[in-house]
Amino acid sequence: MNESLKNVRVVLADDHAVVRLGFRLLLEGAGALVVGEAADGEGALRLHGEMAPDLLVMDVSMPGGGGLLALERLRARDPAAHILMLSAHQDEIVPVRALRLGANGYLCKRAAPAEFLRAVAQVAAGRRYLDPELAQQVALAQLSGAAQPLETLTEKELAVFLKLAAGQTVNDVAGDFHVSPSTVGTHLYHIKQKLNLRNPAEITLLAVRNGLIEA
Repeated sequence: MNESLKNVRVVLADDHAVVRLGFRLLLEGAGALVVGEAADGEGALRLHGEMAPDLLVMDVSMPGGGGLLALERLRARDPAAHILMLSAHQDEIVPVRALRLGANGYLCKRAAPAEFLRAVAQVAAGRRYLDPELAQQVALAQLSGAAQPLETLTEKELAVFLKLAAGQTVNDVAGDFHVSPSTVGTHLYHIKQKLNLRNPAEITLLAVRNGLIEA
């Protein structure tokens, strides 16, 4: 048992049940208490309000607008919340965005179990945490202040961009986010205008070049 995690109350938010189970087993094995699980951003917000956990562990990419939108809303509602964001993305764009929105920590899902528990312990204790594999990239991105095209996207547009780049259709994204296809179409129009893109292939190519998805 990890004494630093003993009785730490955690809410898990990830749209994959198997992933949540893995996190639960790791946390409970270390002495933490998983007091709730959510499969989307709305559920994470609701559970955080109901359970008042010591820590929310939340995936970036989820239905209902995704983790970044939920993070922004939760931070506005509860400035003292402790939030660790998780993602499969290994670029600097998503972690920089998450940290700017108020995440206390960011960890890539490819990290070792021991690193996951270390991240949870640090954020639960009120300290900041950044995946060591991403620290240099993030620091350089923040220091340079160089404007990247993807930085012009709003949180909703970025969430839609990531889904479309992964090969989902407008209807797929609408279903995932519980909105109408026309709403997604509006986001897509703005994405294309801001990034000067013409078709799905160019969206995917830009995502690959920025390390958001694997080729």
